[in-house]
Amino acid sequence: MTLPNYLKQGEAARLFPVLSTTSKEGRTTSIVLACLAQVHEFSAALLGGIGQRCGVRSTIDTFTEVVFQQQRQTIKERPDGLIVLRSGAREWRALVEAKVGNAPIQAEQVERYRALAKDNGIDCVITISNQFATNPQNHPDDEIRKSRSKIPVFHWSWMSILTAADLLLSSEGVADDDQQLLLNELRRFLSHESAGVKGFDRMPPEWGELNKLVSAGGRIPQRSADANAVLGAWHQETKDLSLILSRLTGTAVTEKLSRSHAKDRTEREKAEADVLRERNQLIASFDIVDAAAPLEVVADMVRRTVDVGMTLQAPEDKKSSKARVNWLLRQIKHDDISDLHVRLLWPGRSEDTQFTVAQLRDDPDQCEVGKENLQVRAFHLFHAKRLGARLTQQANFITDLELIVPGFYRDIGQYLAQWHRPAPRIKEGKATADEVDIDAIAQEAEGASRI
Repeated sequence: MTLPNYLKQGEAARLFPVLSTTSKEGRTTSIVLACLAQVHEFSAALLGGIGQRCGVRSTIDTFTEVVFQQQRQTIKERPDGLIVLRSGAREWRALVEAKVGNAPIQAEQVERYRALAKDNGIDCVITISNQFATNPQNHPDDEIRKSRSKIPVFHWSWMSILTAADLLLSSEGVADDDQQLLLNELRRFLSHESAGVKGFDRMPPEWGELNKLVSAGGRIPQRSADANAVLGAWHQETKDLSLILSRLTGTAVTEKLSRSHAKDRTEREKAEADVLRERNQLIASFDIVDAAAPLEVVADMVRRTVDVGMTLQAPEDKKSSKARVNWLLRQIKHDDISDLHVRLLWPGRSEDTQFTVAQLRDDPDQCEVGKENLQVRAFHLFHAKRLGARLTQQANFITDLELIVPGFYRDIGQYLAQWHRPAPRIKEGKATADEVDIDAIAQEAEGASRI
């Protein structure tokens, strides 16, 4: 492949790069960019996430370790990659900066690449690392996100790239057999430890300090630096959890956020900081395609538990609360119901009531005690797993969380069905043949059309 005339140095991204075995970063970047150029559905999925449409006739060229003809002497580094997307007469270009292992994206380096992009008419910078972002537009580095530069910076985690490949393969979304083989090999490569790709695996040291404060009866102060660090790590973990659930279910699982929180990370952090300070809880919610309800997760620092559950509307066609509870119980197929609870939500100001599933199976009548004149309106079915000291530990908390959340969905959540109002039926005696002669109506309509 010929280098564009604006490049002084670089080479086409290779599927089999000739690089030192110690150069994990360059090797992994080259292989991913080569697959991006070769597998249309893969490039459409990744670039579509940053607003670039890849049509059937679009072409993509990718290069590694590029040096521009117009490059300031103050910029000594070479960007790890360059993506060139051509759609008709339009050309869109992006610089790529990648890190593997524990190496974070460096804001100062990205700012230099922004300057390089501006000098050479490059549209944006894409960073890739093991850091996670809620979406590509919401960069995990605060300094990069808040920069006043007009050159946008998007972010992909390596796990999001792996998940995009996995979803395409599991849904048979790649039409060409050769391209499917390439993508399958990419998935295999990225899944191996030699690629330097990993998920979020530990909370920061501030997590332990915050737990000590709460355990001693202290209150998390406003504008707490420890709380900010914990929330930043929690957002990394919830994104990783959504990718884990996506790979396990073979469908796109996303964090359920309000429109304002998805658009403005600062507003989201402020709202969740209030929850952390007032209730000592970390919260998250996930949308799973075709699931009965969002998957809700609460990590409680006081109780030292992780709660995972789903909220279902009670069936309105069943008159008694007992019948509504039995409707829910019939959907629970798993034999192990230890630590499985149901919170009953009642109308108006009536207080919620809570039972274990075992209690309700033994005696469903008890749900109506003290609520005889009311009908339960909804259920929150959840697994409350007590972690004890493990919740306060940086690595064990994440390990347990990534077992408990998918485990609840596998054993309970995937079998739940939301109630839907049945279609209306014609009442007997209201539309008999004597009252409505359908044949006569049809003949009359036919005669009218001839006039």
